[in-house]
Amino acid sequence: MSLYSEYMDEIATRKKELGLNPKPIDSAELLSEIIDQIKDTGNANREDSLKFFIYNTLPGTTPAAGVKAKFLKDIVLGNETVAEISAEFALEQLSHMKGGPSVEALLDIALSDDAQAAAAGEVLKSQVFLYDADTARLADAFKAGNAIAKDILESYAKAEFFTKLDDIPEKIKVITYIAAEGDISTDLLSPGNQSHSRADRELHGQCMISPEAQQEIKKMGEDNPDAKVMLIAEKGTMGVGSSRMSGVNNVALWAGEKTSPYIPFINNRPVVAGTNGIAPIFLTTVGVTGGIGLDLKNWVKKTDANGEVVRDENGDPVLEEAYSVATGTVLTIDTKAKKLLDSEGNVLSDVADAFTPQKVEFMKAGGSYAVTFGKKIQTFAAETLGVEAPVVYAASKEISNEGQGLTAVEKIFNRNAVGVKSKTPLHTGSDVRVKVNIVGSQDTTGPMTCQELEAMAASTISPDVDGAFQSGCHTASVWDNKAKANTPKLMAFMNAFGVITARDPKGVYHSMTDVIHKVLNDITVDDRAIIIGGDSHTRMSKGVAFGADSGTVAIALATGEAAMPIPESVKVTFKGNMKPHMDFRDIVHATQAQMLKKFSGENVFQGRVIEVQIGTLLADQAFTFTDWTAEMKAKASICISTDETLIASLELAKSRIQIMIDKGMDNAANMLQGLIELADKRIAGIKSGEEPALAPDDNAKYYAELVVDLDAIEEPMIADPDVNNEDISKRYTHDVIRPTSYYDGRKVDLGFVGSCMVHKGDMQIIAAMLRNLEKKGPITFNAPLVVAPPTYNIVDELKAEGDWDILAKYAGFTFDDDNPKEAARTQYENILYLERPGCNLCMGNQEKAAPGDTVLATSTRLFQGRVVEDSAEKKGESLLGSTPMVVLSTILGRFPTLEEYKEAVAGINLTSFAPPSEDLAVEAQPIKIVG
Repeated sequence: MSLYSEYMDEIATRKKELGLNPKPIDSAELLSEIIDQIKDTGNANREDSLKFFIYNTLPGTTPAAGVKAKFLKDIVLGNETVAEISAEFALEQLSHMKGGPSVEALLDIALSDDAQAAAAGEVLKSQVFLYDADTARLADAFKAGNAIAKDILESYAKAEFFTKLDDIPEKIKVITYIAAEGDISTDLLSPGNQSHSRADRELHGQCMISPEAQQEIKKMGEDNPDAKVMLIAEKGTMGVGSSRMSGVNNVALWAGEKTSPYIPFINNRPVVAGTNGIAPIFLTTVGVTGGIGLDLKNWVKKTDANGEVVRDENGDPVLEEAYSVATGTVLTIDTKAKKLLDSEGNVLSDVADAFTPQKVEFMKAGGSYAVTFGKKIQTFAAETLGVEAPVVYAASKEISNEGQGLTAVEKIFNRNAVGVKSKTPLHTGSDVRVKVNIVGSQDTTGPMTCQELEAMAASTISPDVDGAFQSGCHTASVWDNKAKANTPKLMAFMNAFGVITARDPKGVYHSMTDVIHKVLNDITVDDRAIIIGGDSHTRMSKGVAFGADSGTVAIALATGEAAMPIPESVKVTFKGNMKPHMDFRDIVHATQAQMLKKFSGENVFQGRVIEVQIGTLLADQAFTFTDWTAEMKAKASICISTDETLIASLELAKSRIQIMIDKGMDNAANMLQGLIELADKRIAGIKSGEEPALAPDDNAKYYAELVVDLDAIEEPMIADPDVNNEDISKRYTHDVIRPTSYYDGRKVDLGFVGSCMVHKGDMQIIAAMLRNLEKKGPITFNAPLVVAPPTYNIVDELKAEGDWDILAKYAGFTFDDDNPKEAARTQYENILYLERPGCNLCMGNQEKAAPGDTVLATSTRLFQGRVVEDSAEKKGESLLGSTPMVVLSTILGRFPTLEEYKEAVAGINLTSFAPPSEDLAVEAQPIKIVG
């Protein structure tokens, strides 16, 4: 059977079973067969083949794009004749193919003696996805006296690829659609359990919100062709939780604009909004597509006659509606005045934050990639021509406040800043390009990152990136057909791109399903590093890490850079003493509770960097705090450590990296060995006193400061989704933190110890608790306990040290890599399950608890339907707590009393923590800027 026949069968099945259009073509072999049918003027499939070739072939550097570009070039040069595709039409299609083979083809034509050379040159003037090989050809041709090359370079130097684009409209009419009330997690827009389909954009688009919502949005768009449908998080924040490009893609698919008539199912420029704005990572993703994200502020705190905030019986501020955005409300965004108007033209809200010069550039260019590459191309062209590049793009915003010290994040940004003109250190609010040191891609967004890299015509990792890792943790639980179809292809692409991969495409080393955040934490070997990762929990305890969408990960891999404002910071320190029966997870939860209490319910962490002086905790343990900051809605977190602690953390990182090398995971560029050398250099700098551990200046300025009182934390703390709160907007927010006594023996249906929130110490705690409890007699589990160690390194260390033996002794199931599960577990027995390292239940895309269960987990996720779905009788609850609390609750089948808990952990060294004896801030010192 021919590939085309197989494709037609797939089309028929896809239409019959899913109601979908033909899947876009990325196969070179299939497209070659289609081209042969186009050339055969008598072929019965010729008409359909033409449509597939023109309208259903993926652009960029996909194998199919290479074949398409070559055929189009042959048509332009007259080597092939297709009646329906003129030379002009062929050039138009090449202009939409986004780089790689298409730019190569355009350069071949433009730098030739062919009659179409000048026309190809005109097309090239609109292209921005050029790489070193492309720019080198242009520079060489210019130096050889080629007039067309000179013309192209002169256009690039003026950035005409940007200046000739239409400005954004002064007035944008929108019609509102309330996607949900309360915080909207990206699970609503792109559910984790549908992660396998994200690379198939039309198929994945079917899972956004609900089929009914999709049709409502579609009809609203059809009924209001002069307006854009604006999706809203009413009384909440839009896009909290995971960093999903797929979520923005889905919104754009249903409510955005078509990017190109020749690129299937890729839309851009959506409009989204939230009463409390847009989550930072999600807002970055909106910028990738040239969209608009609005902070509506349409609900405000109610005040009494004395101006005091009115509170409800729970002590929460009572909100009142400032203006309505009920579904179907027609509004206008005045992009010039930067105001949101009602249908009468009255101003409802100031939306200036959504229309900074940089964001407007993204909107005009159709996305942030075009601006990033455009700036590079303009600089290259001006330097090649030997001219001064005119100021076209908004200048980097450089704010320097005289006499003001630097926070830790300001120091990191100053050190890594690229192209800064200021001679004095930059402060919060500055908008700069920075070098990215470490990049992480995870496996459920990885296929989209590959698509983004192909779309921007990138073929190899930037040499400026120190380390990069592609994980396999999000699909670790079940090696099913979906994982088998996606994962090997992903690993092969990333491995060839120059990324260290969890699985070896050649099968030389054992497949690793280690949790990505743990690996990134290990390969971050500088406390002044900037890390970008494709997950909201990219929150390292060394350096500053930003969770990002798959597109931002792609741009970081391709360029080694990122562009963003220097964020505000909140300083967190500790006082008092941690009680011996408390786990550090309880300190983390109490931090959030004490913050909300101090600031009267205002989350001062939201959108800011938390600079926490943990100081004496190793990076593995400190990660428990930084990881949770994603649920605090912080933009990032930085751990301020003592010199001694940082050195110990770096030595641990070196040992873990060496294990990866010993397993055969290093690549041809010796990336992992290079990280060990960087770690050695950093340790030497600390020991010599020339470059001590990162610390803020003692005269730095913070948005807010919080001192956490350890003495006030008397009992274990639980993060509660509060599923039965009468105010739906207050459910699933991570803001409800309660002491264990609140639950007073409540039944626990399933326990989970795993995800990125645990480390080796947690596994040791389980072993110690089992030893404690077996002294009293036989141990019986009255609820299932699922344990998923975060990494294979930890499993190996536990085996060597003896703790794995007692875990295995009580396990009714132990993972077997030689025979991995091929189907998700749907029922659980009251036993201990020792699962494969990875994310497991936290992801919700493979394993889940039974609907309606009350789950007690060390996870970070309490979103509705994530770990556990609702049943017809009861809402599912994902209560979050410490490892010892989860373990004891599953043995008892209920929440323990405080006395039972203390007895179970007696004599066990839980994650002990003593705050630094003094503030770790230092006297201001000069900053070394990269360049």
